[in-house]
Amino acid sequence: METNARMAELIDRKQPFVHATVVRAEPPTSAHTGDEAIVLPDGTIEGFVGGQCAESSVRKAALDALRSEESVLLRVLPDGQAQFPEAPGATVVVNPCLSGGAMEIFLAPRLPAARLYLMGANPAADAVADLARTLGFQLERVEEGGRPDGAVAAVIAGLGGNESESIRAALDAGVGYIGLVASRIRGASVLAQLGLDEAERARIHTPAGLPIGARTPAEIALSILAQIVQGIRLGGLARRSPALDAALAAAAQDTVTDPICGMTVTVRADTPRVELDGQTYWFCSAGCRDRFENERSP
Repeated sequence: METNARMAELIDRKQPFVHATVVRAEPPTSAHTGDEAIVLPDGTIEGFVGGQCAESSVRKAALDALRSEESVLLRVLPDGQAQFPEAPGATVVVNPCLSGGAMEIFLAPRLPAARLYLMGANPAADAVADLARTLGFQLERVEEGGRPDGAVAAVIAGLGGNESESIRAALDAGVGYIGLVASRIRGASVLAQLGLDEAERARIHTPAGLPIGARTPAEIALSILAQIVQGIRLGGLARRSPALDAALAAAAQDTVTDPICGMTVTVRADTPRVELDGQTYWFCSAGCRDRFENERSP
């Protein structure tokens, strides 16, 4: 499948990935400027951005980009060459397996939009919905009920209707930010009915939003979304889905060190390996595997 069509499919399915593009290639390299690939959270690479040696570096850097949610320029150099300096937003990898040449690969993580659960049908809820869409949130809006599973935040703007049930559902779903649109007195009354423990109470914000003196529905929406964005960017509020975190953790556990070149290698079905004296050795490329076998042959 053509790269753009495959990316559109993954975006439509709300699947995270990294788009890798070769932006510079100095001969001799097997990749060329403009070559592209997609890296999935399990380390699968679809497309071509270099041979097995380069793939190992691309895979590791791409998974790191998914964790950090930041783009990175990966500079892959052969051993003994270090002409590209480290810089913010750039990572230099010296790859002893390369036969020569150098590559620059731009890695752009693409994560599904953070999901916002919104309960309520009133001007304040309308304003929250409008601003959330502008900020790129994936919005699920209900008048009452609904399932907040997988939401990064839940805003309860029922103004008296089924608020306790919605808050409890969000707590049980593990939502990190729960904002209740209410006055301090009414908000305290609603929470008193829930029998919250200390950890649960810490996840609930009422009145919802930063204290900016908001009065109009638009100002209330601004204060709430600003608080959610602050939590995502500065407060450790998880934006990634638990499934993505699990996939990245599994990929990290499946890494070993190539005994020849010292590179970090993600173990996959097609990763070169050697079975020797009951032990398995993994390699970044067939070249390192062959050198290993030659050094141990009688």
